[in-house]
Amino acid sequence: MSETDEALTVKAELPGIAEKDIDISISDGILTIKGEKKHEKEEEKACYHTVERRYGSFSRTMRLPTDVDSEKVDATFKDGVLRLALPKSEASKPRKIEIKN
Repeated sequence: MSETDEALTVKAELPGIAEKDIDISISDGILTIKGEKKHEKEEEKACYHTVERRYGSFSRTMRLPTDVDSEKVDATFKDGVLRLALPKSEASKPRKIEIKN
């Protein structure tokens, strides 16, 4: 997760997971990314010596360090990388305060 004055950006590598198997939610300042990598059918005739692939569901939850506008969140998924752009709410953006004389 990275932060600028305008937004938070979250990048998550999810190799081998289909876009339709990813669920993203934000509730009370907590971002949750859930997904499932489904087991592929193996050929019955193949004789495997070793298999080092993991299957199953996962969930990652993290508290957001600032308020975001959940209506304007942008999610993209390309080449196994999920990218979330979470714009900050107006109240949480830094603002300059003028000194009065």
